[in-house]
Amino acid sequence: MNATARNGLRVLVIDDERPALDELTFLLENDDRIAEVHATDSPTEALRLLQQLEVDAVFLDIRMPGLSGIDLAQVISLFRTPPVAVFVTAHEQHAVDAFELNAVDYVLKPVRQERLAEAVRRVLAAGHPEGPEEQVPVERAGVTRFVPLSEIRYVEAEGDYARLHTGQDSYLLRTPLTQLEQDWSSAGFFRIHRSILVATGFVDEIHVDGSRCSVIVDGHELQVARRHTRELRDLLVRNARPGTETRT
Repeated sequence: MNATARNGLRVLVIDDERPALDELTFLLENDDRIAEVHATDSPTEALRLLQQLEVDAVFLDIRMPGLSGIDLAQVISLFRTPPVAVFVTAHEQHAVDAFELNAVDYVLKPVRQERLAEAVRRVLAAGHPEGPEEQVPVERAGVTRFVPLSEIRYVEAEGDYARLHTGQDSYLLRTPLTQLEQDWSSAGFFRIHRSILVATGFVDEIHVDGSRCSVIVDGHELQVARRHTRELRDLLVRNARPGTETRT
């Protein structure tokens, strides 16, 4: 990613369906992390624009006349400094092809503002190396201990507090779950229920039985709210690691 993106990302949106193109453009223009948004409904025109503009990321559909989004991404990947690719599509079945092209995200339509914000975060993370690991200060019996964020498996709401669960212990933190959800989303935490936040890297299994969904984290079964089920499954598939299982 070009260093000039530090003041905001420059993106190109490509979708042959004008309503979808306008909607995605509007959502990206309303993200404070985006400095410039260019848009086109033609993959051929997109290639011309990429020759003329400095672009940090492309948000592109897959099924388009002429060049498909996959074809276009293959061409872009040959650039000396290729922009980051995010696929935005109504079709789930192309995810494997997309990630083989090193796409940083795969967003399903209809696009929600919160989901798109996560995609923008991934674009930014792709261009910035990670800094020192975050430490979470917790107090117990008058002693302050610093717990590495990477050791936290899941978090449960307890009134105005949040209980952090590591592999060996648990700690109370005087911070509401909503604040932790916002602060730790970039570290892979996802809110599966109004009272539970999980570190997706520690999800060992996801169980789906009809309308009921739960995950296994460190041997604990945690309930997933129905409205979060699809997004969680999508997230886990994209971040799949060996040993993760989905059971229905």
